[in-house]
Amino acid sequence: MPKLMIIVGSVREGRIGLPIAQWVHHIAETDGRFEIDWADLKEIDLPLMDEPNHPRLGQYTRDHTRAWSQRVRAVDAFIFVQSEYNHSYPSGLKNALDYLYTEWFRKPVATVSYGGVSGGTRSVVALRPTLAALGLVPTTVNVELPWAAKQIADNGTFQPRERQEELLVSALDELVNLNEALTPLREASH
Repeated sequence: MPKLMIIVGSVREGRIGLPIAQWVHHIAETDGRFEIDWADLKEIDLPLMDEPNHPRLGQYTRDHTRAWSQRVRAVDAFIFVQSEYNHSYPSGLKNALDYLYTEWFRKPVATVSYGGVSGGTRSVVALRPTLAALGLVPTTVNVELPWAAKQIADNGTFQPRERQEELLVSALDELVNLNEALTPLREASH
């Protein structure tokens, strides 16, 4: 069973990304095709990149980097739950990506983005060059949640629309297919 890491990309207090990511986790868990690794960047609390060596060398000197490397290396696919801040993606996600290099290579990634009118579309577009540089392979399906704050219920849970849930399931389908296609490429590169 492939291992899927769901990364909560925002670290802000009061972030709506947490209930959105909990919804993503519930759907992925219910789907049953993945072992789930929950990665809340606020809890992981990586300091601003503090390694002296370039990540491509894999010569990590900090315990937090070695732990992050082990987790990411053990994963087959990702879902990034990301907000849009100033037409880009959150700095916590950028920092977490920049810590590592080979650990991301040839692994599929889906995005669940949220924001105002664009639903986080611009954050996904801004993320694309970083994904390409790291060798991550994005799905064609993106789940974009415009005005997502309006879908947070009084009890703090995210209330998805039917189409949003359908898109998330389609993204999971694509992650399964991409992982199957990319696994031989990852194995050949080690």
